Parts: sequence; structure tokens; C-alpha cells
Amino acid sequence: MTKQEILLAQKEFLFPAVFHYFKDPLVVSHAKDQYVWDADGNQYLDFFGGIVTVSVGHCNERVNRKVHAQLDKLEHVSTVFSNEPQVALAQKLAQITPGGALRKSFFTNSGSEANETAIVAARCFTGSSEIIALRHSYHGRTWGTMGLTGQASWRLGPPQAGIVHAVNAYCYRCPLGLEYPSCELKCARDMEEVIRTSTSGRVAALIAEPIQGVGGFITPPKEYFPIVVEIVRKYGGIFISDEVQTAWGRTGGKWFGIEQWGVQPDIITSAKGLGNGLPIGVTIARPEVADAMKGVTISTFGGNPIVTTAAKAVLEYIEEANLLRNTEEVGAYLRGKLLDLKDKYQIVGDVRGMGLLQAMELVEDRHTKAPATALTLQAMEAARENRIMIGRGGLYGNVLRISPPMNIGRADVDEFILRLDASLARCEASLYASAGR
Repeated sequence: MTKQEILLAQKEFLFPAVFHYFKDPLVVSHAKDQYVWDADGNQYLDFFGGIVTVSVGHCNERVNRKVHAQLDKLEHVSTVFSNEPQVALAQKLAQITPGGALRKSFFTNSGSEANETAIVAARCFTGSSEIIALRHSYHGRTWGTMGLTGQASWRLGPPQAGIVHAVNAYCYRCPLGLEYPSCELKCARDMEEVIRTSTSGRVAALIAEPIQGVGGFITPPKEYFPIVVEIVRKYGGIFISDEVQTAWGRTGGKWFGIEQWGVQPDIITSAKGLGNGLPIGVTIARPEVADAMKGVTISTFGGNPIVTTAAKAVLEYIEEANLLRNTEEVGAYLRGKLLDLKDKYQIVGDVRGMGLLQAMELVEDRHTKAPATALTLQAMEAARENRIMIGRGGLYGNVLRISPPMNIGRADVDEFILRLDASLARCEASLYASAGR
């Protein structure tokens, strides 16, 4: 099919709710390592990785060799039959979870399904039904996970009973109008007031992303999670760490994002980077939590031997290539370069994130912090013209999200920054021109 035939077919045969970043949708043809090519033959440096999904490079040869071998051996069985790839991956996950405490896994196809499973497990274990999520969060596209999500634009229906949203630690736009650290983490301490006034007083769980992905890579201070988790456990709840975007070394130095806060979760959910592009979701829980699901359940494609083979190969590649350290070191290098751009351009209000999960929040004015939503759309278009792929997020749609494969090097960062610099220069000039400066 030609590019135009693809776009016409999409318009005719796909749901219109499927959206694109650009005015002229980018039609992807093929990809390899840190590069993507479009239908016109243009090469892009990929610093978004399919929404934090390509963890070890597009079409990683070492991973794909194992996938190809498994494809010719056993393609599908479903969860009602045992198979080696599924249990081998579960065993590997039990070895790397924080403190070795989370030892039982349930495999699904996506992060949404993983979070749904976690909520069911939490309710079975605690005997309570009320869930606390955070504002600005994103937990999935199913009916249940849309209810957990703390952004109106991603909720295609009315609020759901049994879910309340606490304030998040958005330091750049503090919901309480305070400044860190003199704020004494009042956003975290407000969790107790939320439970006492907006719930029955006994909750099933808090579900939270260590770094809020779609929210714009909002990164809480180091004290935030220890405080809120202690409060939730005081009222009978458990802690679900939604690691769909922060797991597998993405934040640098550690396997899971929540480890950066020194907190032991009761359940971890994840997806995306575990399969490096193949569809997989997983819910990993403490044995006593997993054992509380007394009924029977099934997932037709969960634990599929092909995707679990791929996932285990991804983890092995991360270990063998020492990507936990690479993500930490190259991520710090990238962060320094982004901060240099912040010093250079007044439209960059904030730089935040960890490892190779970084964000720039664009504003029209640094003093008022007015979200530069339209300007961010221009930045995305400019980035495309400069042949780099980045993402967009945030409640106001004014955050550039940067999440390249974890096996990139400093030379890739240098090239990316050169192209991002040119993109931001164009946007700031456009802003000043429209303002008559």
C-alpha cells in the first residue's frame, strides 16, 4: 500500500478515536535499533520508543533470534496449560523484584489488564473495595482503569464508585501552592485526610506510578512515597506500583522505578518495555496477596510462549549489556544537556525525570507558568522536520516526553540534542514573533 492508501484505509476502517501526534500522520515503514523510517524513506532518531516500549532497540537481533526459534516450536497454548517460557519468565521476575518479596506473577496482554488484575487481587486480599489513585495519573484504557486515571481527557465516561483521587506531588505546579522542601510534603500528608473524608476509612489499595507517564513524567520528591504508603497501610490498604513505564531499568540503576524511593510495594504491574514491542502485561504480587484470589481465572493469550520468551530475552540482554548502569549514566548525560537547553530557552519551564525517562515542560511565560499547549504542538512538528521522534503529554498537553531505547550512547544524545535545539529555537522565535518582541 502507498502512504496515501494507508491513511485513507485508516480513516475508513479504524475507530476515529485513534489519534495522531501530527497534522499529517506519520506512516512508519520499518525500524532498527534507535532508528525509524517513514513511508517516504526519511530516517528518524527515535527518542520516544513507542511510548516507552522499545527498551533494547527496535528489532533487537539477540531477542528476535530467540523469538524466531520459539515461533517454530510452540506458538500458543493459553494459561490452562503449563509451558516452560511462562514459568521461566515468572521465576526470573521473582529473582529481581524489590527485596525478593514479590514472587507470583499473572501474565496478560497489556498494562491495562495488569492493573485490572492488581485491583481484583487487592480487593480479594483486603476485603475492602475502595481504591485511591492520584491526580494526573494514567492507568489504562479499560473501563476500570479509566476510572483510576486522573485526567479527564482519558476518561470516556462518568466517575466510578469506589475510587477517589488524592493530590499528586507535582512540584512545578504544586496543587497546594507551596514550594519544596519548605512545604514539608503536605501533599503526601493530605493522604490521611483523603482517606478520613472521602472513603469509608478502610481502603483496599493505593495505585500509583512512581513517575507519572502520560501525566508528563511528573517525578515526586524522595519523601513522597514513604509517607503516603505508610498512611495507606495504616488504614488497611496495600500499595500497587504501576510500573508500566518505569520498570526494567528505565529510571537508571535499578530494575523498578519504585526502588528509587526505597519503598516495598505489595504488587507491581508492568508491560511495555518488558516485551520490547511484543504485547505483554504482568501483575507480580506477594504470595499471600496472589493466593487471596480464590476463584479461577484465565487469560487466553496471557503468558503466551512467544512473548514470554521475548520478555526473558529482554531481561537477559539488559543484564548482559549492563543497561541498568548505561541508563543511569547516559540518562544523567541527557539530563545535563536538557538543563542546558532550559538555560538557553525561556519556553522551557521545567526539566524532570530519571534515567532515560526525561521531560521538558513548555510554558509561554516562566513567571506565570502558562502552559504552552499550542507551542508544544509546534515543537512536535519541528521535531519531526528535524527527524527526531519524541512524545507529548501532561494534563495541558505541554510536556515533551523523551524515552529512547536504554542501549543508546552519548553520541546518540549529542545528535538528539542538536536536533531538539533547532526545534526549540524555531518555536521560541515563533512565540516572540507573535508577541511582537
